Amino acid sequence: MKVKRSHTWWSYVGDMSMERKLLLVFLIIITLPLSFISVISFKSYSESIQANTVAYSEKLIDQMMDSIDDYIEDMKRISSMPAYVNDIKQNLIRSNRYYEQQQMMESKGSSTQVAPGDFDLLLSIQRGIEGNISFINNIKRGTNSVYIFDGYGNGYYSAKDGGVRLDLKQSYKFWSEKAKNSSGEALLFGTQAYTSNLQSTRYAFTVVRKIVDGLWNPIGLIAVEANISNLENQVAELDTVTHGKSIIVDEDGKVIFDSEQRLLTTDISHTSLFRQASGNAGSFYDTVSGKERLNIYSSSSKTNWKVIISIPVDELTRGVKLTRNATFAATLIIIVLALIISIILSFALTKPLTQMIELMKKVQNGDLDVTFRVRRRDEIGLLGHQFNRMLARIRQLIQDIYRIEEQKKEAELQALQSQINPHFIYNTLESIRMTAEINDDVEAADMISILGKLLRYSTSELSGITTMKQELLYVRNYVELLGCRYPGRFVLQIDVPETLDNYSMIKLVFQPIIENAAYHGLDDTKDQMHLSIKCEVTEQKLLFHIRDDGCGMEQATLDKLSDSLKREMPPKKSINGGIGMKNVHQRIQLHYGAAYGIEVFSKLGEGTDVILSLPLLSPLDQEMKGRE
Repeated sequence: MKVKRSHTWWSYVGDMSMERKLLLVFLIIITLPLSFISVISFKSYSESIQANTVAYSEKLIDQMMDSIDDYIEDMKRISSMPAYVNDIKQNLIRSNRYYEQQQMMESKGSSTQVAPGDFDLLLSIQRGIEGNISFINNIKRGTNSVYIFDGYGNGYYSAKDGGVRLDLKQSYKFWSEKAKNSSGEALLFGTQAYTSNLQSTRYAFTVVRKIVDGLWNPIGLIAVEANISNLENQVAELDTVTHGKSIIVDEDGKVIFDSEQRLLTTDISHTSLFRQASGNAGSFYDTVSGKERLNIYSSSSKTNWKVIISIPVDELTRGVKLTRNATFAATLIIIVLALIISIILSFALTKPLTQMIELMKKVQNGDLDVTFRVRRRDEIGLLGHQFNRMLARIRQLIQDIYRIEEQKKEAELQALQSQINPHFIYNTLESIRMTAEINDDVEAADMISILGKLLRYSTSELSGITTMKQELLYVRNYVELLGCRYPGRFVLQIDVPETLDNYSMIKLVFQPIIENAAYHGLDDTKDQMHLSIKCEVTEQKLLFHIRDDGCGMEQATLDKLSDSLKREMPPKKSINGGIGMKNVHQRIQLHYGAAYGIEVFSKLGEGTDVILSLPLLSPLDQEMKGRE
């Protein structure tokens, strides 16, 4: 019995040449991911298109609704004009008085025929009211008709296109019934169908308002009516941009306007389209006649009208499908070209790449003292050169990190050891003791409370993060306690926006500068020393000007101090044992970077200005923004 060697697919792959292995790896690692990426890109692009369409359509809908709201607001303002036109009110009162007399005569059985004098009176009333109506109707472009009724339902009107309702009596009864409980505010009625005197069916929406006299007694009714053609152009423009169909409904589901004008005045509150469009704004998908649609809706807060636009999904993805086909074709071409190139370069790349892989494994295991021998100036040679430079840079960065950490620890340790000048604490405590003996311990208790706040704040972990509000409160407490030692000598002014109260920052950056000004800049020839902290917000930084009007310093001293701030040396204590400006500068640069720190400007006899720069956003804010 012969034993045959079992050749599995794995052993077949293992016996292939390196070039074929590279091709196989390429097919698996490159072809599949590219195909997967193409599919995902198509899906993501399609979803992005739909999401952008929703956002853009909502914006267009909101703009259209704002335009409609403005138009209706204009109609409401027009409806309020009779309240300010005495001629209209006087003629309405005359009309009410005349028809009241006619009604009384009719009830007594007297003849109600119009006398010649009455005809002149009615003609005068009609001309007085309708003349003003014509003026009102010409104020707003697009208004179709304006009707004014007296208290007995007698109508006076003006129509731009000549189309007047034939059902004025029925319309008046409906409007007056709806408005009887109102107190003079404008009422909006959705689209209604009516037959005009031109024997044509028309559709219009109406604003109705009571007309009252000076004593708020109702004397009539005004109806400002607009044809739905005022909505047609806006809806048509929206449909053109979105490739969809729009419908406007009121809060009860009655159609105000639709793109095809087939559903005007129809109640669609029972339809799934209206029920799903719940809330003020949103979007949803549905299927009609086997075609999927994207429905986007938004509501007006003023009229409670809702615009729903339905866009076929096929319209949204038409461009996406072209992009998908182009992406697949480009992917296929790239794969073929890459296969050809890989065949040519596989042999040349194999050996040096293997050497580099071995070196990378050593680096991965922690051996950074390796070097790739660059023998050629081709791409592999350049890659090897960059590999060597990368290792050198890594070694340099490790050394820099060690050095920076040592400097940071030393700076924080020295700052912790020197947070408050011991001499200052001693003198302050002595002042507290003397004050307690002279007074009844009330002022001493306040001073001890302030000193306790300073100690609690300053003795906490220096590397911890505080807020701008807490840091400035620490400065105020320090100057207040300083004033106990030198009564009336120091005046502090802080001008920092309240919006920066929650700005995250490191501790003890302002107080050491104020302390330095108080001890080194105090001018004995002046009764008071003014200290100020003002914030300047620039496009890239926050600049804090810490000024004093003390004795200032000579140019040589200023130059020496500036040179000291520029040197990368560990921060040292100030002369009096507190945290020196060098320490503050070093800690700011260690925490925020070399672009920040302090600069000192001073003139002898004029005072000193220390400019402290911090990032526009705190590190915590930058991290949160980066996550977003």
